[in-house]
Amino acid sequence: MLPRLLLAALLAGAVSAPLAAQGVIIPGECNDCRPWTPGRPAGIPVESVTFETTVEGQVATTHVTQVFRNETGRVMEGTYLFPLPGEASITEFAIWDGDRRLAGEVRPRAEARRIYEDIVRRVRDPGLLEYAGQNLFQARIFPIPARGTKKLELTYTQVLRAENGSVGYRYPLGVGRNASPVERLEGTVRINARSGLRAVYSPTHDVDVRREGGRAATVRFTRGARTEQRDFQLFYTLSEVEVGLSLFTYREPGKDGFFLLLLSPDNESQRREYPAKDVVFVLDVSGSMTDEGKMEKARRALTYGVRGLNPGDRYNIIAFSGETRLMETGLIAADRAGIARGVAFVAGLQARGGTNINDALIEALGQFPATGTRPRMLVFMTDGLPTVSETNVERIVANVTRARRPGLRLFTFGVGYDVNTRLLDRVAAENGGTADYVAPEEDLEVKVSGFFDKVNHPVLTNLALDLGAVRTDLVYPRALPDLFKGTQIALVGRYRNDRDLSAITARLTGNASPTQTFTYPGLRFPLRDERHEFLPRLWATRRVGWLMEQIRSYGENRELVDEVTDLGTRYGIVTPYTSFLALEPGAGERGQVGLDQVSVTGAPVRRRDGQAPPPPPPPPPAMVPAPVAASGQGAVEASRSSRAQQEALNLDEVVVTGMSGGTAAKAAVQRVGTRTFREMDGEWRDTEITDSTRLAETAVVFGSDEYYALIRRIPELGRYFALGTRVAVIHEGRVYRVRER
Repeated sequence: MLPRLLLAALLAGAVSAPLAAQGVIIPGECNDCRPWTPGRPAGIPVESVTFETTVEGQVATTHVTQVFRNETGRVMEGTYLFPLPGEASITEFAIWDGDRRLAGEVRPRAEARRIYEDIVRRVRDPGLLEYAGQNLFQARIFPIPARGTKKLELTYTQVLRAENGSVGYRYPLGVGRNASPVERLEGTVRINARSGLRAVYSPTHDVDVRREGGRAATVRFTRGARTEQRDFQLFYTLSEVEVGLSLFTYREPGKDGFFLLLLSPDNESQRREYPAKDVVFVLDVSGSMTDEGKMEKARRALTYGVRGLNPGDRYNIIAFSGETRLMETGLIAADRAGIARGVAFVAGLQARGGTNINDALIEALGQFPATGTRPRMLVFMTDGLPTVSETNVERIVANVTRARRPGLRLFTFGVGYDVNTRLLDRVAAENGGTADYVAPEEDLEVKVSGFFDKVNHPVLTNLALDLGAVRTDLVYPRALPDLFKGTQIALVGRYRNDRDLSAITARLTGNASPTQTFTYPGLRFPLRDERHEFLPRLWATRRVGWLMEQIRSYGENRELVDEVTDLGTRYGIVTPYTSFLALEPGAGERGQVGLDQVSVTGAPVRRRDGQAPPPPPPPPPAMVPAPVAASGQGAVEASRSSRAQQEALNLDEVVVTGMSGGTAAKAAVQRVGTRTFREMDGEWRDTEITDSTRLAETAVVFGSDEYYALIRRIPELGRYFALGTRVAVIHEGRVYRVRER
């Protein structure tokens, strides 16, 4: 019997749908097709996917355009399948063959499950199991021309749910376990809210957000050729409060809970006055600043910062090399005359001499009054190591600690690679600020000017947050930063209540001329909530970033290394202490990248003929030397990486790419929901299963009646079993294992 090719382009568009797919190929019968040698089904490439969503109030209308490319030399036919969420309805569907429009029909849930199971039985590919349990839209597609394309258009609507102050939207981007990557992906979501729009946040992708007044925003992202294993998720907050709050929680039974709390200001507030602030700019004018035009760029950046000060602000400028030079003794008003004074001072600066960082910092701290409630910022820029006066990092940090003022934020900028990252990181972190670095190929003026734009309009400073009876643990960032116009604060942490908390009132207090307090009633911290699966890994990423920063700053110890190793292994996060194997690009074209990772050594492992990879190399020693260099390119990149992890907002920032090029390759690590799986002895094994695991086990043979009965009884297992024909996973205190025979 000749094969028929069944195109299953599986999509799910609602918040409640866990995962979805763009397209796979399933063999069957086709009387019109030429003879073909059966084998493992190959993915029909998805050339492009474009989706445009408009949200009016809480009703989302999504228009999808997909282009499939038939790379074979024969005509294909297929069936397009769309797992339809319960609350979504298709309003338009079109596949055009010349002037002929093809129709589709909705299949009920029970029949959809039968179709899925029938396909899995026939081709022994479990990848469809993660999509079972939904209504099914179906359309026959013929012909798909040889070496040609077929365009598909689909429009559906859904009502978005609101909870804990936020509205959520999901668009499916998973491509199935054996599909090729999407060559081009573009997504746009336009939000038209009926009340104040506060936070706009994607936990899964790095997006560009353009606000249009106080109630509208456009969100965009673009992808090149890559395999998507995460649906696109977007949340937005509606609030008329000047500072909006959104809460997301995740908790499995019997385990710690995780939460993400977003604080977002009203960026279109009619208030024209922001709290007046005190700012001291400190600029390194040592001889090395003449290299590569750094001095001229620094002058332009500093001039931009001075001119951007608001009426009522006070400021001073300190230039330093071997000695310090003050623009004025004490702070001066940022009025027209004061601004002109600063611009002239900066224009006259010349670079020469050594680098006296210690005295410059102490002098700068002394410019601020000992008491007061105004926001205080010290902006410090240097391109070198301390060479004059005190040069010992520990003593400089101790001197700064003794001289610091309450409420001060110290921001450091390292220019180039010849800087002491350990010093700049520590003085910033221990004084409520952040450290940033400008690589030689980056534009100093652009980067520093962007920083000035952000901090020039403080909405709320010296924040304090009270969550009442909620028992929180390991919250990041460890200290609340100030809230500026156009920014948001994302707190990620754990909670450990032993009962449901459904009526928590949060209180946020901060200085805003005068002190203001905002209250947020009715927040829920439940004992069980498994909707926001991104949260555990996002929390683990920030925790690992903080731990690595401690190791970089203070040296290794067994406790820190063990925790980094445990978190990296459990959540699939690349660290200097965790090693993950990956295939070379192109080694498994029908494979997938669950997490783009590579071994610590960078050595890829080949995989041939679909067989399991060879045994992994010996595990790394229990203690791997931490980076000890405080300066140089490696030190700067390590500092940047640590900060990126500590400030991670989405899973795009969690993934560490270890592959070159855009070809999909099957990695020995995959992630499903909150779980990480490693391929061990040909079996995809949950990393929570260890040699010490002592749990009851249920084993079934892939494709058997018991196999399907188990999935029908526990639908959640379907997405784990979709990994392959040999899988082991822990679910609710029991090990479930799939075997081939």
